[in-house]
Amino acid sequence: MRVAMWSGPRNLSTAMMYSFAQRADFFVVDEPFYGPYLRITGLDHPMGDAILEDRKNDAFQVEQSLIGPIPNDKAHAYHKHMCQHMIDGIPRGFMADCVNVFLIRHPARVVSSFAKGYPELTAEDIGFEAQAELFDYACSLGQSPVVIDSADIRDDPDGMLRALCCEIGLEFDPAMLVWEAGPKPYDGVWAPYWYTSLHTTTGFAGPEGDLPQMTGALADLAEQAMPAYRKLEAKKISKQ
Repeated sequence: MRVAMWSGPRNLSTAMMYSFAQRADFFVVDEPFYGPYLRITGLDHPMGDAILEDRKNDAFQVEQSLIGPIPNDKAHAYHKHMCQHMIDGIPRGFMADCVNVFLIRHPARVVSSFAKGYPELTAEDIGFEAQAELFDYACSLGQSPVVIDSADIRDDPDGMLRALCCEIGLEFDPAMLVWEAGPKPYDGVWAPYWYTSLHTTTGFAGPEGDLPQMTGALADLAEQAMPAYRKLEAKKISKQ
């Protein structure tokens, strides 16, 4: 099984990667298309030069690695994808060979969190419309993609991970609930910029509080993303 987890930024996506990495039967991949995405767009991202140096393969080489033999003799693979990376020039045919799961989070929380490290945000940066479009693409392949809400995971990690495993035909492993603190060998090279807080954790954070209050351009950006978020929210799974 190849699980492709489709998320936007600041959305529990790295914690979910850590969770699956605790399973003895999974190999995990952190944002495989980040290098090709920066190469195509020319965007100036934090640690951009290091990312380009580390991720030298072009997008089609990356795709072949995702559908080729799973490394380290693992039975399954977990791909942590950022929806906003899937621009023109990034192939998506590999999705037909994956179990596609869509991880959602309320736009206000995403915008508020992401803006702290990357203040000049655009709708493309947060990836909600891309996520909805990728969901439709997975459906066009004849699949029934799974949607899971990060807020539900934080409210009940055990219950929601059990529900997710059931939905994708995988036996739940309690090891998914706990990991060691600190950097991980499978972290992307950008981890020192984005993952420092996560590296202090040993499991999923608890429930979130009220939605953050924003004004101006950030509030407008969150509101713009709401239709795409609501579309997928209507499809999300619940614990059993």
